Amino acid sequence: MGKYSIRELEKLSGIKAHTIRIWEKRYNIVEPQRTHSNIRFYSDDDLKRIINVSLLTNHGYRISAVADMSENELNSKVNELSQTNGQAEIHIDALISAMLDMDEENFDQKLSSLESKFGFERAVTEIIYPFLEKIGILWQTGNITPAHEHFMSNLIRQKVIVSIASLPLPSKNTLRAILFLPENELHEIGLLFYHYLVKKQGIRTYYLGQSVPHNDLKKIYEIHKPHFLFTSLTSPPHPFSLNDYLDLLSKDFPTSKILASGAVLRKSSFNHHANIKFFETALELKDIITKS
Repeated sequence: MGKYSIRELEKLSGIKAHTIRIWEKRYNIVEPQRTHSNIRFYSDDDLKRIINVSLLTNHGYRISAVADMSENELNSKVNELSQTNGQAEIHIDALISAMLDMDEENFDQKLSSLESKFGFERAVTEIIYPFLEKIGILWQTGNITPAHEHFMSNLIRQKVIVSIASLPLPSKNTLRAILFLPENELHEIGLLFYHYLVKKQGIRTYYLGQSVPHNDLKKIYEIHKPHFLFTSLTSPPHPFSLNDYLDLLSKDFPTSKILASGAVLRKSSFNHHANIKFFETALELKDIITKS
């Protein structure tokens, strides 16, 4: 069970801490518990309830009316809203609730509904990416376990793989690309989506996946002589410093354009290399490969 401070509840729900306190006192929306040292905290159920209440009040429901709803009524109204409304925040919060419940059927149905409603690319860029950012907050505050992360990431991963497999196989005579993650890098969902975008542009792809030893990457590079290398770095590339690793990539793969993304690149300064380009978003990547 998660334990959230009121500030963490604020970050995850978008409702100001002051408002949450008012809702507690006037409407008994949630009832925080207390630790042995008398510090207030909120549970997973409190988080889900606050998220649902905020969704309804943001879409015209009066807080006094919402406060009188049973849990089933509240969930029913939110489900109705998610079926008729296209706003991303509704769907992001619905995914969070399904993940906290570890409800595979519900989570999978929501992913399928999003793909049907928005199309695969929009569903990923507008909903799944922001959802993963909120998951990062839950992870940092210790309110989800590795089991939660594996649960939702594997379901998302399956959807992306199915979408990749549905694309036609590009000709061997077209542009070629290798997609990989460095050794000890395991966060694969972003790279899988890049794979989808690259393959959709008609580029022949060789997807190597997680934690690829550098010497193995060099061997594949010599075989396929790719025009592009795509990678992502969410943490420093152990045992190298960031600059040492980028120097190594630039030196060992001089004939390829290397396109790299990831949190560690966003947060760090690094040396410029003529054959390495940093991109921040999937839409930016799409623009780069369209112009190539």
